[in-house]
Amino acid sequence: MTALFQNTKAVLFDLDGTLIDSATELAHAVNRMRSIRGLPPLPLEAYRPYVGSGARGLLPIGLGVGHEDSEFSALREEFFDTYEACIGEATIPFDGVALLLQKIELAQLRWGIVTNKVERFAIPIVEKTAAFRNCSALIGGDTTPYSKPKPEPLLEAATRLHITASECIYVGDDVRDMVAGRAAGMKTVTALYGYISPSENTQNWPADAYIESPLQLTQLLGID
Repeated sequence: MTALFQNTKAVLFDLDGTLIDSATELAHAVNRMRSIRGLPPLPLEAYRPYVGSGARGLLPIGLGVGHEDSEFSALREEFFDTYEACIGEATIPFDGVALLLQKIELAQLRWGIVTNKVERFAIPIVEKTAAFRNCSALIGGDTTPYSKPKPEPLLEAATRLHITASECIYVGDDVRDMVAGRAAGMKTVTALYGYISPSENTQNWPADAYIESPLQLTQLLGID
């Protein structure tokens, strides 16, 4: 793999499915809701492909309720409260993420996180994860008026890092990440190891590169 992004000054990451494996906690939250309703738990594998879509992806799997249903809003709030109580129990960085961030820092590059997870959840996760202690910018789904796939969150991150968007690359595991990154004028990298539905054709996403593990990014940056 050749170094495509040697002139990059900062790397921005999505959170769930890119830096952290939060599937266990999120699945546990939905299964708690199922238990309250007298339903047996579903296996983690049933939820994992839909974790990246949050409540909109998980509640149809766990409770058979889609975002168009009248009860979805109330169930989403219940899910948020249940998940908040779980934060920190099982969420961990993917293998290689801690070393990747160390290499980025040693190369004197800055890095940040841009996620659609609202600050209510994103801030505690980052604060509780030792590998993220040098995060230079954290943008949640409610930090700006718009969330991904709009470019505003990524542009806000670049502003906080005091660099131009063209000097950043954005790494994520959802088509919204690639669309947002491209709209912001950043290079984009798809994390194929993330929470990607089997029905998705990632080759159709507006990505400049693809990685199958976190540490492959070092080769693209020329810092391996």
